[in-house]
Amino acid sequence: MTEPNLIKAIETVVVILILLAANLFTRNVVKNILKRFAFEFQRRKITMKLINILIFVLAVVVIAAIWGVNQSQLILFISSFLTVLGIAFFAQWSLLANVTAGLILFLNHPLRLGDRIRIMDKDYNIEGRVDDITYFFLHIRMDNGEKITIPNSVVIQKTISIMAKTENQVKP
Repeated sequence: MTEPNLIKAIETVVVILILLAANLFTRNVVKNILKRFAFEFQRRKITMKLINILIFVLAVVVIAAIWGVNQSQLILFISSFLTVLGIAFFAQWSLLANVTAGLILFLNHPLRLGDRIRIMDKDYNIEGRVDDITYFFLHIRMDNGEKITIPNSVVIQKTISIMAKTENQVKP
């Protein structure tokens, strides 16, 4: 390995170590802040995923700068990627609607993990316990043990009766 490449490799390792340390530090700080404000485990988990994505993107940008990737090429790649992503979202509008509805459920809906709910529909009411709220689906465990997944965009459009609230569960 030539001298300049060795220096770049060492800088890359240092950047990775710094970002890993920053990730651990950020994880502990954010976890404590979210616990102090009584955020549920699911919300803390999603928040940590978003922070990890941001740290990963930062790492890629810094490492690309170390290895001398041309900024115009990097911008071209990012804009092409975002264009393809935008076309995919447009082609799958329901995907974008589910992600948006998932954020609404996450941030502004009284529905929480463990709550016993009834989703009222004209044809068939769904009743059970909320198992999970993901970016795309609400997972409900029925009394007979059956697990039902409902797209978040559908959940937002339905009337939901919260029959039994759970206490704020503090999980690690």
